[in-house]
Amino acid sequence: MLTSDHPFVALTPDWVLSAIEFLGFSPDARFFALNSYENRVYQIGLMDGSNIIAKFYRPNRWTQQQILEEHTFTRELYELEIPVVPPMVLDSGESLAECDGFQIAIFPQLIGRTPDMEDLDSLLTMGRFVARIHAVGAQRQFVHRNALSLDVFARQNSRYLLENDFIPADLIVAYESLTRDLVDKMDAQISALGGWDSLRIHGDCHLGNVLWSDDTPHFVDFDDTMSGPAIQDLWMLLSGERDQRQAQLLELVEGYNEFHDFKVSELALIECLRTMRLMNYSAWLARRWNDPAFPLNFPWFNTERYWAEHILELREQSAALDEPPLRLLQ
Repeated sequence: MLTSDHPFVALTPDWVLSAIEFLGFSPDARFFALNSYENRVYQIGLMDGSNIIAKFYRPNRWTQQQILEEHTFTRELYELEIPVVPPMVLDSGESLAECDGFQIAIFPQLIGRTPDMEDLDSLLTMGRFVARIHAVGAQRQFVHRNALSLDVFARQNSRYLLENDFIPADLIVAYESLTRDLVDKMDAQISALGGWDSLRIHGDCHLGNVLWSDDTPHFVDFDDTMSGPAIQDLWMLLSGERDQRQAQLLELVEGYNEFHDFKVSELALIECLRTMRLMNYSAWLARRWNDPAFPLNFPWFNTERYWAEHILELREQSAALDEPPLRLLQ
């Protein structure tokens, strides 16, 4: 008997293996849950000794059309020999299946390591492949996928947290005034740039979604693919102090410019995009709090200390928004 009404509770090992058999595979007893919270992702062993990765999409998050656009984009990239991992085509001839209300995609297993971003050659290579993704992404627009926007990632998220009683009472005024000021500041900066040019991008291009194998970065997990500015897929690859990020940027852009024109004006968007990501992350945790996996894996969330530290982090971002952007040194 289920102990929760959340649909993911139904995904017991026996049920998952039965679903994999239903899709035409022959699983053995090997079953391993991978580190994924938004969806449920499992490494499944097959009778021939190989492994597949089974992704069970969070119900009611994406429409079928949105998921198929994700699949089409990754397949388009893969067929141009860009190192991404598209879903497998199933016996049905489709890449997306449905079983008892769950939308399922199957991926081949890829083994790799986290890229070494201290290695200049690795940065150069990363820039080349991100540019190749963007060169394809610029050829047409998504019809159904989400678009990155200040309204969705900042305004709506802060409103959600305030309206659903997540912010402690003694921090509401500070959070509300701070987020309002941040949105106003970001809106002014984005408007001063004339907005941004949107193309199809990975959308969540951090190092956890890049596997280095055979001297090549392989981009995985296009679950958050969206329309947005090119810099969104680059800034998350930068880390460390400002001088370190500056040096990393130069290598990334040198490689990037070999396959797609880098828009220097988008450097002024980096801190806006970082602020939006921080605001979106807190709201994401809040929106998923009824999923039993979230209180279990994020026990520090929604405590007085968490919100106090989050407000401090946003204040630091307010200061960062006032700093000059990174630049391409000659």
